[in-house]
Amino acid sequence: MNIFLKKKNRLKFKFWLFVIGGWLLFSSLLPGDSATSQVWLVKMEGTISPATVEYFKKALTQAKDKNVYCIIVQLDTPGGLDISMREIVKLIMNSEIPVVVYIAPRGARAASAGVFIALSSHILAMAPGTNIGAAHPVSLLGGMDETMEEKVVNDAAAYIRAIAEKRKRNVEWAEKTVRKSVSATAEEALKLGVADIIAENEEELLHRLQGRKISIDDREIVLNTKGAKLYIYEQRFKDKFLQKLSDPNLAYVLLMIGIWGIILEFFNPGILLPGIAGAICLILSFFALQILPFNLTGLLLILLAVILFILEVKITSYGALTIGGIIALTLGSLMLIEPSAIYLSIGWEYIVAGVGITALLFVFIIFYAVRAQLKPPVTGEEGLIGKVGVARTDLNPRGKVYIHGELWNAENTVPEKVIKAGEEVKVLKIEGMKLFVKKKEG
Repeated sequence: MNIFLKKKNRLKFKFWLFVIGGWLLFSSLLPGDSATSQVWLVKMEGTISPATVEYFKKALTQAKDKNVYCIIVQLDTPGGLDISMREIVKLIMNSEIPVVVYIAPRGARAASAGVFIALSSHILAMAPGTNIGAAHPVSLLGGMDETMEEKVVNDAAAYIRAIAEKRKRNVEWAEKTVRKSVSATAEEALKLGVADIIAENEEELLHRLQGRKISIDDREIVLNTKGAKLYIYEQRFKDKFLQKLSDPNLAYVLLMIGIWGIILEFFNPGILLPGIAGAICLILSFFALQILPFNLTGLLLILLAVILFILEVKITSYGALTIGGIIALTLGSLMLIEPSAIYLSIGWEYIVAGVGITALLFVFIIFYAVRAQLKPPVTGEEGLIGKVGVARTDLNPRGKVYIHGELWNAENTVPEKVIKAGEEVKVLKIEGMKLFVKKKEG
């Protein structure tokens, strides 16, 4: 009997041990505002583009699926495409997860489209030495008339006011950053009621977020980030590649490589490789330009330069078309990116390198083309003029001459001086299949 009771007690003990262990394991998997809550760091750097939207949307979706407690968007951007910015703002404004925008590291900025994204966040933090502002809209094609510019500015001003009002930020300053392109440092933004926190790094930011109140769907949430685990959400190769394409310098380099490839294909039809590579680079450069504030006049000048260079291949202009092409290419390169896009521009070193290499390439081509034309023919019938052969028969005045391994009919141009067989003759001209020769002197 005692043995039976002991076995029964052991079974009960094991049962409850299993139940308690299972409950602890299940509880650890449940989401909650515990000290072990996970916070994701999403880096949004460079030009705001469709690639940025796709990257952020994936991060937000996966964060929701994994019950992530909070997302920190580390922002450093000169601006970007308006439609992409609006997509990101909508994602943040409708997010069920708290979104903190952190303008960092030191030296970073949130300009143009970045201002809208920053102001739409639940909490806006800035690192010391950063700035925010200059959100005046820039046309992708440049050259807006006054009426159109006024419409675009008014639309942007209304949009940023709505965002600032929703997030209870300084509406007046927000409108000024659109209409007058005002900017503010981190300290100024904090005083103006634009930024909420100044934090040196992510650890300090998590500490300062502790206890902050935010509103999501009219629900007040008190953040509990004490001891939270910070996870960096990495971009995939595809996202990084598409993001890099939005760099103006890379767009220009791809455009130049595309031009060189197409021109080389015209020089050597049938090689295919330069033409294929050039076409791919041109398409990639056009993709990049669509998300940059490019100037249509600059692009047209570059396309004119390409046409002039191709004509140089087909028409001998002795450099006139090349000079015109280089001038058009230089002006187009300088004007390609809209001048009002302060933070988006092509570096001088890229323009000098691109135009310089193109100029050297065509100087080299023209030099050899001219030299080839001035050089006397060395093949065919015309290549025999001036050459020396041997008379196989007497030329009195007609006979046979052996030259370049062939036997030709020949006529002595000085009939009073008979050329004997075996004597050397010099070719003066060719008519049909007859050579006109004279006796070689000396």
